[in-house]
Amino acid sequence: MTSEPATVHRLAPAIAARLLGVVLVAVAALILVSTLLIAVLDLHTVFLLVPVLLTVVVLTATWWTWRQRGWVVRLTAEGYRVQWVRGVGAATGRWKDVEDAVTTTIADAPVVVLRLRDGRTTTIPVEMLAVDREAFVRDIQEHLQRGHGLRKW
Repeated sequence: MTSEPATVHRLAPAIAARLLGVVLVAVAALILVSTLLIAVLDLHTVFLLVPVLLTVVVLTATWWTWRQRGWVVRLTAEGYRVQWVRGVGAATGRWKDVEDAVTTTIADAPVVVLRLRDGRTTTIPVEMLAVDREAFVRDIQEHLQRGHGLRKW
């Protein structure tokens, strides 16, 4: 076991903004429906506090999730873990099980593909990360080299 801290690559701001936009649209729709129900059913406007409080809860939960689990790729001395990516393949793996890492393009998007010895792959879309493509590839290479016991000269 090494004491090397984990390297965490978070979600790109553009992707995070899109996700927050979806949450805000859903919350706005909830408030609109509640307002219309209050108007149609002639309820007291105090009932509008329910969706407003629910909005506060949803936004707080979104912030908490972003703060705690807003990362996409976590690289440790032992291996890696990928989350929030559809079609990632093998979401976790040990560096010793990685045969090689290649960069390619899938659907006009740059990706890093980690090929495992057992035939599985891990596909990481680089545009989802809040990091420069070359810096991410260098980081993967360094972790992979250390994981295989290789050192830089």
